[in-house]
Amino acid sequence: MSADPVHFNVHEAKTHLSRIIERVERGEEVIIDRAGTPVVKIVPLERRVNRSGIGSLAGRLQLDDDWDSPGTNAEIAEDFGIRA
Repeated sequence: MSADPVHFNVHEAKTHLSRIIERVERGEEVIIDRAGTPVVKIVPLERRVNRSGIGSLAGRLQLDDDWDSPGTNAEIAEDFGIRA
């Protein structure tokens, strides 16, 4: 992350949101000021998992034999307050 975040006022932030997002994606921190007072800091999200697409968990996910049984489905439905 950058040592000194760049500042934008609210009007500039609304006008240049796409450019601000690009800067943040490159690792910069951006501060948005209202009337000269910092009110918001935008920082890049740290992705927990980098999934490349369908099947990216192949071989890394282990399911029990009864993962899709009527009993398991009923328990999940009950957890979510759904009655079958």
